Amino acid sequence: MKNLRNAFMAVVSLLAATSLLAQTYEYPFQNPELPDDERIDNLLSLMTLEEKIATFSGAGVPRLGVPSPGSSEAIHGLVRGGSTDLEGFVRNSQLENARTPRRMPRTLVNSTAFPQGYGLGETWDREILKMVGEVMAVEARYHSWKTGRNCLVLWAPNADLGRDPRWGRTEECFGEDPFLVGELSAEEIKGMQGDDPKYWCTATVMKHFLANSNEDGRTYTSSDFDEALFRDYYSYGFWKGVVKGGSRSLMTAYNKYNGIPCSTNDFVHEILIDEWGMDGQILNDGSALSLLVSDHKWAADKKEAVAMTVEAGITRILDRFADEMLAAVNEGLLSEETVDRNTRHNLRTILRLGLLDDSDANPYKEMGFTDVAPWETDANKAKALLAAQKSVVLLKNEGILPLDRNKVKKIAVFGNRAEAVLKDWYGALPAYTVSALDGIRAAVEGTDVEVRFQKWDSDGEAQKLAQWADVAIVCVGNHPMTSPDWKNERIQAPWGEGNVAGDGREAVDRRSLELETEDLVKVVWKANPNTVVALISSFPYAIDWTQDNVPAIIHMAQSGQELGNALADVIFGDYNPAGRTTQTWVRDILDLPNMLDYDIRNGRTYMYFEGEPLYPFGHGLSYTTFEYSGLKVRPAGKDVKVTFNLKNTGARDGEEVVQVYVKAPGDDAAMRLRGFDRIAVPAGGKVKVEITVPEEDLMLWDMDSHAFSLKEGEHVFLVGASSADIRLESSVRL
Repeated sequence: MKNLRNAFMAVVSLLAATSLLAQTYEYPFQNPELPDDERIDNLLSLMTLEEKIATFSGAGVPRLGVPSPGSSEAIHGLVRGGSTDLEGFVRNSQLENARTPRRMPRTLVNSTAFPQGYGLGETWDREILKMVGEVMAVEARYHSWKTGRNCLVLWAPNADLGRDPRWGRTEECFGEDPFLVGELSAEEIKGMQGDDPKYWCTATVMKHFLANSNEDGRTYTSSDFDEALFRDYYSYGFWKGVVKGGSRSLMTAYNKYNGIPCSTNDFVHEILIDEWGMDGQILNDGSALSLLVSDHKWAADKKEAVAMTVEAGITRILDRFADEMLAAVNEGLLSEETVDRNTRHNLRTILRLGLLDDSDANPYKEMGFTDVAPWETDANKAKALLAAQKSVVLLKNEGILPLDRNKVKKIAVFGNRAEAVLKDWYGALPAYTVSALDGIRAAVEGTDVEVRFQKWDSDGEAQKLAQWADVAIVCVGNHPMTSPDWKNERIQAPWGEGNVAGDGREAVDRRSLELETEDLVKVVWKANPNTVVALISSFPYAIDWTQDNVPAIIHMAQSGQELGNALADVIFGDYNPAGRTTQTWVRDILDLPNMLDYDIRNGRTYMYFEGEPLYPFGHGLSYTTFEYSGLKVRPAGKDVKVTFNLKNTGARDGEEVVQVYVKAPGDDAAMRLRGFDRIAVPAGGKVKVEITVPEEDLMLWDMDSHAFSLKEGEHVFLVGASSADIRLESSVRL
């Protein structure tokens, strides 16, 4: 009897709790205890057709209390607005302490500015990319909290491949190799989305799918290649971003793939959604809908264009489309069931960001923000400096670097990239910047070392100053906005145009690989052979003369707020560089195939390039030396474990980027990167390196079975410091 009474009371309690729960939420979609699909089903059932269509523009459902998630560009920092001209405030500021950053008015357009995507790639450091992702996500949450306007869908990373250095958007990508790009993309995605199993800090949107690496004609040209290159090369980084990073959204490209515009291509549903399981927002690019009519000639009008775009699987349209989409449904060109199917993707993104409930279980609901913006903190400034330091690539050094402050007393700095940190199209607007000249002056502050500056060789002054100096440092490179270097110019070059053939950006491919200012390097070097070149650029240059003559060359990407401090730290040996090239730097434009030849087998990337590169893929020097030994390659279940010893044989602590390449049986590529790590080793120290290559990374696409497969036979494993500096080799039969 007692047990029966207890059971009865338990049922009563359960009914009471259920009743209370039902009273708590006006609609089931507000209940965080329900399964995601049930919540989305309920919300969708409550929405009007017009409200569903509005989600395709990024809107929430205000009538039901569902906010918009908002969005932002975020290639190397959260983009919140502001002028693209950083030269103006840098040039007009007064510097009191060279190591102390110059200040801008405190506004909410600022955020932490890291080196361009190209520079982040040159770190070859997974931890750095995850850190950058975390910083951008936290700052997005801060902006959303502070302004009350969300910006939680971040358009990054750029998982496109830099197959050709003439590509104007090379600055945004991590490099030419799909494995490297995939690994770095995955880590940045993890940082941006966070590690909570249910909620995202921010949602990531990889871009631009697929094979979007020509700017000239991008709105109508076709990138043509076979199924194997689709899987093994062009889509590989995106795939890694999904399966390893956890991204569920991406943006399609403007161009066609094998004759079909990417935003209407079957791969959106067949591969991205059905095969890869991407159930978040799938975007087309800005005005891509209109371009289906005007440039591609693919649709008769915008109404037809929107119907085929939504049918293909696009869930977010960056264009004006609402009237045409409503008309397409009313006229039977597009079913409401298809609209519902795609709307679910948009609602799922809102749900995962925690915007459908007020649950305390969401770790991103309250993040302890104060009026001190994250980008104002010492912690974020230190992270910006670390990323910049890690990105520095020492291309050449014949003993002149690092400079000794006790011996070098007169330093002459030259060049049009010495005085300012230049903002690019998709970069953050930092609260301060440190230019190359700022950093060099700060590094010798308080000593008897004198630093003088001359921008150009006006009236022979550069030669005179170079003769005066113990060491000359020439800072040259592109302008990321392709703008004129006029003294007081604050207007960017018109869209789609540039005034220097070697410069490029979005909508502008480079017409030359030559460095316009290499003659300044020659003039300075002739007057003083103790010359260091700091190439601050968004892409490679064919600097053959500089490589053949100048004793030291450093490469850094543009736009990082700590650029000058990182450069000075390397120049004076306060930081030992370990960055690596992420593209094959060719010697001449004749080394490249036709720009629109997307078949990389015709001589592109380290995998198929047959010439002698200026700098090979994976190249970078250090102030110390490393010895590799004891390579062992053995199966570990379905994977392969690679172990070897790495010894620092120099007098300085340093890092080495160890690289594992594989030559599979029957593979037409010379080798493929399949493992890497950035290893710190103290001077004289020795560490054991272990890198596991998963079976999935050893597979290649089989054209007959239309699937990835492991090629049977002898696999050669090549371990070294670059694609052209192989130190150890072994093989294993798989």
